[in-house]
Amino acid sequence: MKPNSLEEFYSKMAAKDGAPTNTLLPPGIQQEVGHFNVFQVADLIANYRHRPPMTFDRRAFYKISLIRGRSRVENADKVVDIAQNGLWFATSRVPYRWLPHDLNQTGYFCIFTDEFLLPAKSGVVLEELPIFQAGAYPVLEVTDTDYAAIEAIFLKMTKEITSGYAYKYDLLRTYLLELIHFGQKLQPAPALAHTPNASARVTALFAELLERQFPLETPQQQLRLRTAKDYADQLAVHVNHLNRVLKETTGRTTTALIGSRVAQEAKILLKQTTWNISEIADCLGFTDVAHFCNFFKRQTGLVPSAFRS
Repeated sequence: MKPNSLEEFYSKMAAKDGAPTNTLLPPGIQQEVGHFNVFQVADLIANYRHRPPMTFDRRAFYKISLIRGRSRVENADKVVDIAQNGLWFATSRVPYRWLPHDLNQTGYFCIFTDEFLLPAKSGVVLEELPIFQAGAYPVLEVTDTDYAAIEAIFLKMTKEITSGYAYKYDLLRTYLLELIHFGQKLQPAPALAHTPNASARVTALFAELLERQFPLETPQQQLRLRTAKDYADQLAVHVNHLNRVLKETTGRTTTALIGSRVAQEAKILLKQTTWNISEIADCLGFTDVAHFCNFFKRQTGLVPSAFRS
């Protein structure tokens, strides 16, 4: 099942009132590493007055929703009815849909990519967190007290994303981590003690191996592992097996995951260092600047110089 992209999400959100898609994007997000945005549930409910219900699909991003009102969440292996207050964690790997029982829903939701947390250097790999594992409880009924506490986090996000503070995305990463850990603390004990299967273990080992190569601290450093075969050899598995496992658990190929992470590191280096583009290309394992520029444009839609400026 091909995941719906962020572009498709924004197109649907904009369709309710004919607004241009780019008006929904937070200021400065094109120059950020990864993507984050926050909305009120009422914005989504408005679509239900004129459009068919949400389709059962995978999305190419993560989503955390705080919902007040009667509704149903259908995941790949679970169907949960929310009676009053619900906290819902949606991963990019699992198809889902949300069906409100009426149009009186309120609350908030945020969308984000795993790359958004990279600049925080928090060591967090979303796919390894219990809340996003297959054995977790992605939809939780919460008390009024917990609802108020979670709402306070969303209100901070909503206020900060429209602010002019130069470091607002760093602050938003902190709020996002606070929200994730709040949800994990509400998880039943068996979910937190979930034992991953063989595919999940290989995925976790690959993710750890990939992240271990970063950050790049000097232009003299170079990526040691650059191809799918490099990673397969390190994990002592056949490259086809690694690709099959990652495709099963993440929906993406080994090469796509490596490319995405290299592109995110390139963004960080372009934003946070004074290294020239040739130095960045070299330490990321590219044979020449033209190859790096073509790669970066395929990944981001911008050439490195445009992203840096």
